[in-house]
Amino acid sequence: MEKDSIAVGLDIGTTKIVVMIGKKNEYGKLEILGVGKSKSLGVARGVVNNITQTIQSIQDAIQEAESNSGYKINDVVVGIAGQHIRSIQHSDYISRNNPEEVIGDADIDMLINQVHKLAMLPGEEIIHVLPQEFKIDGQNEIKEPIGMYGGRLESSFHVVVGQASSIRNVGRCIKSSGLDLSGLTLEPLASADAVLSQEEKEAGVALIDIGGGTTDLAIFKDGIIRHTAVIPFGGNVITEDIKEGCSIIEKQAELLKVKFGSAWPGENKDNEIVSIPGLRGREPKEISLKNLSKIIHARVVEIIEQVFAEIKAYGHEDPRKKLIAGIVLTGGGAQLQHIKQLVEYITGMDTRIGYPNEHLAGNSNEEISSPLYATAVGLVMNSLRNNTRSATPLVELQKPAAPQPIVRPQPVVNTVVAPTPEPVYEEEEMETVAVQQPVRTATQESTEKKVKRSFFDKYIDKIKDFLDNAE
Repeated sequence: MEKDSIAVGLDIGTTKIVVMIGKKNEYGKLEILGVGKSKSLGVARGVVNNITQTIQSIQDAIQEAESNSGYKINDVVVGIAGQHIRSIQHSDYISRNNPEEVIGDADIDMLINQVHKLAMLPGEEIIHVLPQEFKIDGQNEIKEPIGMYGGRLESSFHVVVGQASSIRNVGRCIKSSGLDLSGLTLEPLASADAVLSQEEKEAGVALIDIGGGTTDLAIFKDGIIRHTAVIPFGGNVITEDIKEGCSIIEKQAELLKVKFGSAWPGENKDNEIVSIPGLRGREPKEISLKNLSKIIHARVVEIIEQVFAEIKAYGHEDPRKKLIAGIVLTGGGAQLQHIKQLVEYITGMDTRIGYPNEHLAGNSNEEISSPLYATAVGLVMNSLRNNTRSATPLVELQKPAAPQPIVRPQPVVNTVVAPTPEPVYEEEEMETVAVQQPVRTATQESTEKKVKRSFFDKYIDKIKDFLDNAE
């Protein structure tokens, strides 16, 4: 148990905040130890707009996860999304001093660091630099340049960019919740880890993650990430439309969408009606399910068409860039009835719903293998790769309390000489030291065991420095 790598993922969504604690079992599958969920307050379209409320929501979710799992959380890997995220394609090269030496990690780092010097728009920062194919002395399509000879090392990069202030606000919320930040990951990349197979990534696939406030897109081809985008619409706008169109309150609109909603109006008969209780003694309201489906259909079509425009911008119509594996839908919005058929109808591409159960242990709770938790599962997988010890069993934290009976007899011997209050203070001090020490060790351990991931770690350090200086 001591050597187990315990990972924690934190998904800060627009409608919900999920904290998930997991570890790998003996079969290499992800075993979920505890999940905490709270209503997300203070987040709009993936961006924090109220720090105090977000901190409270994070703490509620952490408390639930800790009590469910019996673990004390030290640090988390966080998903970044929001309408401020954009991606660009960029090519860069370095000339090596000695072409007779083989290319090593230092050369790749130098090339990546060069990309980090790209001039961005004011207030923007680079989050991810993802190398695609490399080119050595004009030789194309090299996937692994390490160990090869050459003078000019060139590569195309997929660069993900976001607003620095939005990312730092997320960092501030985590620090104020009493946690350390061990990693940042783009949410569509985390969802892709959880629901896509390697074969799909090789063949070419578009992952569409329909969340509460945003719809995230990640396109893979030949096993490499080719395009990412965040569309600032999600399940919330559908609920808003139902609320306005049916003149009902938001809570009722959400329930209607989840229980009776369909993205395909033709599936409902004209005489299908649902009755909603009136407010404060008013008459119940009757709503036609066909009209409900028409409202949902109009908004879903708009979202899917925007996503399809991004897929076309990537170049899907080019035979060499064709996405053979089609589309995978995930996120809470993927649970909407008949959405798969509507996406196939609009795009003409094969579509399936993505469940994160492929990587989960067999005894996992059915709720966790829902598309709703795809991002959280992906973040835990991302944290496991760092081989962190992000949570400590509460049993271990309580162990130091055992030596107390041995400490107590010492003041008893001196009772004749010393007044009674003195040993009480001594005893309190000793107890405090005994309890606090191991907590520190656990945090140090999780930090020391982190794998240094070149530019990505530097970025997290930069955020930490900023937060420390802000105080």
